[in-house]
Amino acid sequence: MTLLTSLARVIAAQAGRAQPTKTRRHVHLSSRPLVLIPLQLAGEACAPLAAMVGDDRDKPLQLAVYEPRDRSRRFEFAADLAETVLAYIDGFAAAEPEEGQPYPDAPQLLVPNLGGVAFARMLGRSTRFRRTDGEYAVRAAVPLLGRWLSYYAERSEATGSALLIPLTAALADHWATGQSAMEDANLAALVSWIDPPDGMTGPEAARAAEDPVRYPPAGPVTDPTFDNEVLDHLVKAVRDAAAGGGTPLARAQAATDAALRSQLEPTWELMWRSVDLLRTLPEAASVPDRWKSDRWSFTGQVGWLREDGAPQPRRDGAVAAARRLARLEREQQRLAVQRAYDDPLVMAEYRLTGEAFAGTVSAADPARLDTEGKRAKLRPWITVRTADEVVLENGTVLRSPDRPGQDAMIVDIALSGQLALVTLELKGGMGQAKVAPPGTMPAVGDEVTYTTLRDEFQRAPEFPERENTPWTHGGPPADYVPTEDDAREDWS
Repeated sequence: MTLLTSLARVIAAQAGRAQPTKTRRHVHLSSRPLVLIPLQLAGEACAPLAAMVGDDRDKPLQLAVYEPRDRSRRFEFAADLAETVLAYIDGFAAAEPEEGQPYPDAPQLLVPNLGGVAFARMLGRSTRFRRTDGEYAVRAAVPLLGRWLSYYAERSEATGSALLIPLTAALADHWATGQSAMEDANLAALVSWIDPPDGMTGPEAARAAEDPVRYPPAGPVTDPTFDNEVLDHLVKAVRDAAAGGGTPLARAQAATDAALRSQLEPTWELMWRSVDLLRTLPEAASVPDRWKSDRWSFTGQVGWLREDGAPQPRRDGAVAAARRLARLEREQQRLAVQRAYDDPLVMAEYRLTGEAFAGTVSAADPARLDTEGKRAKLRPWITVRTADEVVLENGTVLRSPDRPGQDAMIVDIALSGQLALVTLELKGGMGQAKVAPPGTMPAVGDEVTYTTLRDEFQRAPEFPERENTPWTHGGPPADYVPTEDDAREDWS
């Protein structure tokens, strides 16, 4: 937790309402996301119980497993879920991209919390290897759904990716509440702090939201009281009526549907309300660029599946894992810089740590030339008056979010009372003129920010080819060939 976030939590506790920690929305929101709320049987690793899914706020689809311990029923549920999820994905894959470009848009999945992401990963792993013929055959859509869910779960590990978003994480990233991070994992309580009902404070609304009758858990695990006092009797009623079939079975299933709907509908409304809250923030400037990376990733996945590429292996090889880790670390660093450049509240964190300062340009020399070399070079100077503590040294090269392509080297730091006067030498972004054209450098009176944060191109580390994996990492791995053992998990 950063210093400013801690301060925002204190203010939220005093004010009785969540405080914004961002001035921009740093995540892409689709105009037509697919909302998925899974429920699973308590005590089971991945025993689906029900789901509410859809891309229309007014038309949710509810699916149920009336006997969640029945293996075949689970895969029937997966097949039914696949009809909706794959149809949604196919709607985006049907629009062929222009040559050399990604798809113009990509399907976005929203789940309530990190538990929803874990559920998608587990369900994907337990279905992507299933056979569509022979013993225990499943419908053709089941393994395809598994491969897509596995893809989305893996992509969610990439910092800044918006293909699969747990809404509790997205909301908590943009607002600070007066409750703990663990309590922020409760979607109802978190939304109550951000947007409490009229006449209630955030803490009052959050306490009311802890009532599992009014606001059941947002999944994937249901409330224990519901399990013991409601669900257990309903499952038994379905089991008892199954032998006779007909009207008794239909009634038992209808009663189960109604009970599950009572657990899912409050979260369905909270999900869309969360989307509305996030949309109140203007989109950050770098979000479209990150969404383009997601669209490229989606384009590659569609191409792989169309070429009958193999399912994702259960474990990456040593080289593949190292490359993936290097890519994730690079994306993490890039996101940190982009968010700071886009959002003054994020940059304020770096001002507190001394990695940035903000102030007013008090002097400027747009015609200054550096004559030390064989040829004079345009190197304007500016002086920035700042109240921030400047702990940087002379010679440090900085960047401004307003002019990311222009270097600014610290020439001198002088103190003037409680203020610091920082003289900077500018380089780049001013053309070939002898005097910097207006607008290409800060002018006297401009408010500016400079920071050590830089998003420079970095060559990817060199890794050996797969067949040259060193013996210290297990040596060259055998070619991956899917087998029936891949699908044999404890939850299957």
